[in-house]
Amino acid sequence: MPRGQKSKLRSREKRRETHGQPQDLTGPQVTAEKEEESRSSSSSSAVCRGARRRSSDSSVPQESQGTSPTGSPDAGVSCSKSDVAAKGQDEKSLGTSPDASVPPETQGASPTGSPDADVSGSKSDVAAKGQEEESISPSVRTAFFTTTDRDPLNRKASKMVQFLQEKFEKKESILKADMLRRVRRQYKPCFPEILKRTSERLAVVFGVELKEMDSSGESYTLVSKLGLPSEGSLSGDNALPKSGLLMSLLSLIFMKGNRATEEEVWEFLGELRIYDGILHSIYGDARKIITEDLVQDKYVVYRRVRNSDPPRYEFLWGPRAHAETTKMRVLRVLAEINKSSPGLYPHLYEDALIDEVERALRLRA
Repeated sequence: MPRGQKSKLRSREKRRETHGQPQDLTGPQVTAEKEEESRSSSSSSAVCRGARRRSSDSSVPQESQGTSPTGSPDAGVSCSKSDVAAKGQDEKSLGTSPDASVPPETQGASPTGSPDADVSGSKSDVAAKGQEEESISPSVRTAFFTTTDRDPLNRKASKMVQFLQEKFEKKESILKADMLRRVRRQYKPCFPEILKRTSERLAVVFGVELKEMDSSGESYTLVSKLGLPSEGSLSGDNALPKSGLLMSLLSLIFMKGNRATEEEVWEFLGELRIYDGILHSIYGDARKIITEDLVQDKYVVYRRVRNSDPPRYEFLWGPRAHAETTKMRVLRVLAEINKSSPGLYPHLYEDALIDEVERALRLRA
């Protein structure tokens, strides 16, 4: 090899050694130190952050679609304020969308035009008027009746609801310490958010509220959202399922002009995946509850529509429902579930106000 080429090769080797040695000594080490520092600084909040939920169109849980991209079924957990706010906005848009209305009326004459209408005509007119644009959607409620959910916090909340139901049925104390023990260590920072979602599910599925028993926040109890006394629907066997179906039934009767046909009831419950003749995982035999238990408890009236041939049946509020709750309470619960306010349903709100005035006059008499 010519001497000139040899010198060029030696120069290139020296340049490689000069530039390569520092990189080999410091590059990986500095990178590892930086990664370790980053891991330690973010370990306290890593559990409650992560990838956002894929279902950006609504808060309705998706059916089982396999594991998350990270390979862990609990990956992607997020309880940041922005995620919670976005979830609320999605639910609000679902609840107030004119396209997501209560299932259309099943045929037949309108309740106010029925020859057997014995409910106050003016009140029925007020409730029925403009019903199409004021129907409150069951779509938000449907989200809480699915059995699978890709959001790990929603899964934790669903399991917490089952735990609280068992506690309630056994008449055992509901303690914060017991609930915390049901949450794995990495999810403890998310416990407030899990508790919030648990409360939402209790309100929607059973019509009850998780309330602190004292200022310490260490013990809780379940109370009816409709103001029903503890010795009412929240007692005896199957108490919570009865309470949940009662809330649905009273709500629908109110929205349908103070009476709802049997067809309308099952159409509405069908939107919540509760079907006639099929045992429900939460409510069991729904037909027995609404046509026997709640009738015997005098919370609803179940009767044949006069002069109907073939026979048709309808539901009305029973005397005990009129005594223990009000239309305004029902409307407020419905508005809360749909992330709106009672004033956004003017005809229902007007009917509820009339009911309040009549109650006040009866108390004065």
